[in-house]
Amino acid sequence: MANAASGMAVHDECKLRFLELKVKRTFRYIVFKIEEKQKQVVVEKVGEPTQSHQDFAACLPDSECRYAVFDYDFVTEENCQKSRIFFIAWSPDTARVRSKMIYASSKDRFKRELDGIQVELQATDPTEMDLDVFKSRAN
Repeated sequence: MANAASGMAVHDECKLRFLELKVKRTFRYIVFKIEEKQKQVVVEKVGEPTQSHQDFAACLPDSECRYAVFDYDFVTEENCQKSRIFFIAWSPDTARVRSKMIYASSKDRFKRELDGIQVELQATDPTEMDLDVFKSRAN
């Protein structure tokens, strides 16, 4: 069903892939894009569990907006293995204004479809979502 504010629907595959990441840990990350002609959010790319943050950052386009989720593993000061699921709203400065507006107006509804997101990041360039940012926001 389309979102009244932006007219964007969320494809079922988005929810299914997110559940696989959250419950089964089948993926390290998922990149989503809005198909403007179909007026829906779809899965663009999934990253295998062995892929790194660097692989994830490299797959985001330089001049197009995207949504992404990243399963970030870390070790606490108490030496406990933990993970946090990050939602990233990628909106580079070089993206088209129309694209930025569509992604911004669809973000909250799309995020609500993905139950289990623990941390949200908004990034306009790679430095705003580098590994240090993930480390500082994970705790």
